[in-house]
Amino acid sequence: MTPLLQVTDLTKHFPVRGGAPGSVAPIFAGPRRLARTLAAPGKDPSSSATRDSARHAESTHQTPRSDPQTSARHPLGSSLLRSQRGLIKAVDGVSFSVDAGQTLGLVGESGCGKSTTGRLLMRLLDPTSGSIRLDGQEIAELRRSGLQEYRRRVQMVFQNPSSSLNPRQSVGSAIAAPLLAQGIEPPGGVKAKVRDLMDRVGLRPDHYNRFPHEFSGGQKQRVGIARALALDPHLIICDEPVSALDVSVQAQVINLLQDIQRDTGVAYLFIAHDLSVVKHFADRIAVMYLGRIMEHGPTHEVFGAPQHPYTRALLSAVPQAAPDADRSGRIRLTGDLPSPADPPSGCVFRTRCPAYAQLGAEHQELCRTKVPHRAVACHHTELVGERLRTAVAATD
Repeated sequence: MTPLLQVTDLTKHFPVRGGAPGSVAPIFAGPRRLARTLAAPGKDPSSSATRDSARHAESTHQTPRSDPQTSARHPLGSSLLRSQRGLIKAVDGVSFSVDAGQTLGLVGESGCGKSTTGRLLMRLLDPTSGSIRLDGQEIAELRRSGLQEYRRRVQMVFQNPSSSLNPRQSVGSAIAAPLLAQGIEPPGGVKAKVRDLMDRVGLRPDHYNRFPHEFSGGQKQRVGIARALALDPHLIICDEPVSALDVSVQAQVINLLQDIQRDTGVAYLFIAHDLSVVKHFADRIAVMYLGRIMEHGPTHEVFGAPQHPYTRALLSAVPQAAPDADRSGRIRLTGDLPSPADPPSGCVFRTRCPAYAQLGAEHQELCRTKVPHRAVACHHTELVGERLRTAVAATD
């Protein structure tokens, strides 16, 4: 059976260039601009018009709006010569698949490349290399009309519902925008379709003419979900859709997404930090670290018997409600996440792996990794597991 989405060796490297600090505009300016790109899917972020706009902003000393969560490139050099000084390996050889009607959870620390992966799949960023196939069709090289058709089948829900909605646009207009941009006239008209979508996500009819500032965070996210559903997509990329919401509201949004999946058969790529949410929601899980997949498999297997030391460390850090729970097995990672501009050689996790120093010289070469067919980026999981238990016992 062919998967709905097949991603193979997906890579995105951003050049690090010299130049006076602040002289180069980021290529993206925040979720609101990304939302406008979705509403007008024929526009290519890498088009000459976009580049001309950036050059005009630079020449007139205008500072483009920038959101640190969505800015794709941060020039680090201070030389007046605009020469390339290196590469930021934001996504480095990622491979996974998503079946129709299924949910893949993508988890990992901040800065590991999860959101960049989502934007590559949405084609808000152009991949450096690799393959992205939807229903067997290669979409990594699509332009304009091809992107317009692709975005009828793939949509996105952003992390921050407030910044992804235009404050001057009513809720009804925001939900209708994808239909108008695609030139689709639903049976009964656009307004009837919008009201049906609002009812499906739990919004009242009198909300149609209201503006985003009149809604709570959970209601705004429902608007974002309704907008993503407007084109009846096959796949929705959810970029941390509940992380900015209260716990009670999170449960409502998760239940809503599950109900929609049951009724429509839509597939989700669910990007999240909260492992308990992913465990409840996802059919499969992929654990990401420094631009690479460390472990990938069915959710119950990954949570029940994690193989990679990084996965074990993440799961051991999940808070437990019981105050008297045994925390002796918690794995504490030392050090910070390495820079994607200069990742460690060999195994990218080796600088923080509690078991690496315990392996001994004769086994350390086994940590030079690539993602094998068994979807665990560790060449000797049994040995690492044994040494990991020894390392944890030594720190308790």
